[in-house]
Amino acid sequence: MAALCVIGRIGFQFMPNIQPMTAIIICSGVLLGSFVAMSVALIATYVSNLLLGMGIWTVWQIVAWGIIGVLSGQFRRFESTPSLLWLITFGIFCGYLYGIIVNIGTWMYTGKYFVYYLTSLPFDSLHAIGNVLFLVFLYPVMSRYVYQ
Repeated sequence: MAALCVIGRIGFQFMPNIQPMTAIIICSGVLLGSFVAMSVALIATYVSNLLLGMGIWTVWQIVAWGIIGVLSGQFRRFESTPSLLWLITFGIFCGYLYGIIVNIGTWMYTGKYFVYYLTSLPFDSLHAIGNVLFLVFLYPVMSRYVYQ
């Protein structure tokens, strides 16, 4: 799963904030649990940032995707196979949650969180849209392979 995240993130780097990484982490959590999803988030972020650029933002990306992985693993507690509508709603939420968390790192050294977050909203919206598109495509495929 981490390798798919790295390949997808690098493959879609030319499109700002549209990448399969968040969707794969969500699928990992829903299908395999919180620990696996958090591990996928950690490994994929570190490896992809070795290629795309490492910086202080890497820590916040790991935190954001790790939290998304842990939250997505909680779906297993309530129902074994969540509906695609729930996953799409969660994917939209995670697009904005990721932005909120990653922007904390910027706030720590600029001191202007609200302004920075407002300027990131278009990118967070693209992230949310990308999550929906990738979840619609990836979740049925990944669940088929996990449940076989």
